[in-house]
Amino acid sequence: MATHIEKPSKPSPAKLYRFDARLNESQRLLLQRAADLEGRSLTDFVLQSAESAAERTIQERTMILLSARDSEAFVEQLLHPAEPGPTLRKAAQRYKDRLSR
Repeated sequence: MATHIEKPSKPSPAKLYRFDARLNESQRLLLQRAADLEGRSLTDFVLQSAESAAERTIQERTMILLSARDSEAFVEQLLHPAEPGPTLRKAAQRYKDRLSR
């Protein structure tokens, strides 16, 4: 009786996209110098730098958006507080009872 062992499939290669940019001479020299100092190609340096900047921008904007949303929700709760539920009412009554003793 032969046993069939399934071979793991090879992961499909990620689709690559092309990106072109026009640089003036001073920009090219600046970026090439930085890439050389890190021992990386110009393309690798630019892509890594752009990716880091994009992640930082997204994180900063997300934090600002969430902070504004959270602030609005906090102020809304201060201006229009919810009615206390039964648990809070019981706790308040126990507190008042202990104080009056």
